[in-house]
Amino acid sequence: MSRSKIGRVMLLAGVLLLGGCQSDALDDVAAFGDSAKTLNDDSAVAFYKDDELVTTGKLQFQEKNYGKSYAIYKRAVEVFPRDPAAWLGFAASSDMIGRFDTSDRAYAQLSKMIGGTAVYYNNVGYSHLLRGDLPGARTYFLKAYEIDPSNETTARNLELMKNSVKYAQR
Repeated sequence: MSRSKIGRVMLLAGVLLLGGCQSDALDDVAAFGDSAKTLNDDSAVAFYKDDELVTTGKLQFQEKNYGKSYAIYKRAVEVFPRDPAAWLGFAASSDMIGRFDTSDRAYAQLSKMIGGTAVYYNNVGYSHLLRGDLPGARTYFLKAYEIDPSNETTARNLELMKNSVKYAQR
């Protein structure tokens, strides 16, 4: 046999061998040889401790990382849709980043859960304050104060309202 014929036979044999080695299973292998399914997003079925998301969201909110707290609380209300603390954090975070459409939906949910409480009215009032609706904010703060006159947050917010009426905004 000539060299060119031997080369062609070896090339053909190599192609046949490689063709036989290739399988659909190789398409289902991840970087380290484990199944590609390990790369799938399984966050919808992830386990969360009861307070993990709300605690993390509160921390981010207190650190003034409102975008992060918004994302965390958004996940919290998806995982725990009946948790008022998750909805309160989500509404407050939405307010702080100016997503008033989202906070309105959150307050609508909260009205079914804790509507009529000082905490609810205080938060809705603060939402109106951030929007620049001072009369609306005052109305909600007064409702919160009537329910719980000892609530320091509501008292501070009413003081803030008093100051905002006395001084021009700059």
